[in-house]
Amino acid sequence: MEIVLSNSSGVPIYEQIVTQVKKLILTGQLREGDPLPSMRQLARELEISVITTKRAYEELENQGLIITMAGKGCFVAGVDPEALRERHRLEVEKHLQQAVEAAHAGDVLLDEMEEMLRLLFQAEA
Repeated sequence: MEIVLSNSSGVPIYEQIVTQVKKLILTGQLREGDPLPSMRQLARELEISVITTKRAYEELENQGLIITMAGKGCFVAGVDPEALRERHRLEVEKHLQQAVEAAHAGDVLLDEMEEMLRLLFQAEA
């Protein structure tokens, strides 16, 4: 499992881990039952605190993406990728609604919004 962290992104390290593990699950690179590295092992590999990996794993577990078995470790949970994508779509829609409201308030045109979205989307790819 390859995770790449950025100290300059402004996104907390634990969130970067959560986002990347989610993506691995959504794309099928991690499948139900696959083991994850132990918190200590991941912390060592990424050269970060075990507390950070613990927080990331707790968040993944709270989202139902992984399960922890005492004495055995953490494993990818049985996740319906389509249901997970739908949750993400709803979250994106909520943020886009806020952006549309801000655009209307600031007299930003649809063409300008589309261009901003295109640039932001490509920057994250």
